[in-house]
Amino acid sequence: MTVHERGLVGAMLFGPLTDEEWLALRLSLQVATCAACFCLPLAVAVGYLLSRASFVGKWLVEVLIDLPLVLPPVVTGYLLLVCFGPHGPIGALLAQWFGVKIAFTWLGAVLASAVVSFPLMVRAVRLTFQGIDPRLETAARSLGAGRLTAFFTVSLPLARRGLIVAWTLGFARSLGEFGATIMIAGNIEGKTRTIPLAIYSLANRPEGMEQSWRLVWLSILLACGALVASGLLERRRPHDAA
Repeated sequence: MTVHERGLVGAMLFGPLTDEEWLALRLSLQVATCAACFCLPLAVAVGYLLSRASFVGKWLVEVLIDLPLVLPPVVTGYLLLVCFGPHGPIGALLAQWFGVKIAFTWLGAVLASAVVSFPLMVRAVRLTFQGIDPRLETAARSLGAGRLTAFFTVSLPLARRGLIVAWTLGFARSLGEFGATIMIAGNIEGKTRTIPLAIYSLANRPEGMEQSWRLVWLSILLACGALVASGLLERRRPHDAA
């Protein structure tokens, strides 16, 4: 490789982001944030239920929650498209009653990211509540607090770091979502093209492999940052609980 060629490669890797790359970055952060925020309340409810309750069919609930972890992402996206597409049972109702379109919009990307990241968030929340002594809630209830009051005043504050870890894991997983997103949201520049989809699009262009390196490194940095933050919080949690 000549000096001139090395200079061109360096400019592509470390130069300013193009408009297309900025759009992909902005959309990825928007989708990941919305997906993690949307999933967290439901993950808290489900994770708490699984950590505290025993009921008939609990194993089935666990299987259904974990299913997106083992299904091919394209299959997950296909099922979402069938349900939330223009002619799907849920998509048609949303469009008719509320005028909301899910398929091939950024909301579809949020839905896909939420579905694939939800099992990870539930696992993190469940482990967090399993590490909190249930006798603390029992003591609060013996002093006159109701079940919900005991949960919001005792268990939830103690679980705050674990919930942040769960949110961070969901955010990081959403940043990397590709298969389900391309099925239900498509690959529309400026509307649904997140960083993984932008890398895929660039890699299929002439000389696109070199151009995609910048987004590849950006994706790695974002994922590493989220995982480092999650790991730091995870290590600090036992000390705080003590």
